[in-house]
Amino acid sequence: MEYQLQDSRFLSAKDKKLILKQWKTFLTRGLRFEDFTDRLYKQLSLRCEFIAHFDRGGFYSTYFADPEDTIRFLHQFDIDFGFRSVEYGMTLWVEDSDCRDVNRIMCEIVAPLKASLYEQLSKESTKKDLEKARLLLEKHGMQLPAVPEQVQLQHK
Repeated sequence: MEYQLQDSRFLSAKDKKLILKQWKTFLTRGLRFEDFTDRLYKQLSLRCEFIAHFDRGGFYSTYFADPEDTIRFLHQFDIDFGFRSVEYGMTLWVEDSDCRDVNRIMCEIVAPLKASLYEQLSKESTKKDLEKARLLLEKHGMQLPAVPEQVQLQHK
């Protein structure tokens, strides 16, 4: 897809295209660390109202080690949540920034992917919580009853 991007003070249009390509790869390949490039980390920490978290690994572990944190991270790029920065609560990163063009397109890239991403992350979160519950019960000499994989948990 061809995007209309402008050179800005710190990024050329070519750099912005590379960021967008890497962003899409990161999202579509399952948010893997090996796809979380230094260029992508710098874009998020320098131009999307995220703090640096010391380095790329620290940023990744803050937002992508736990599925609930990843969901919170994605909310920033989701129009349903108003593009509010998860760390600062502001929207300057998409409204009044030299890089608002690339930042807005990052949000556009998330839009068609968000339902499947949220679904997968929600399943991972449930699995993680059930494992915690199992471990706590075992600690106290109890067990979860066996539940076949086909059975869907019912939410209240």
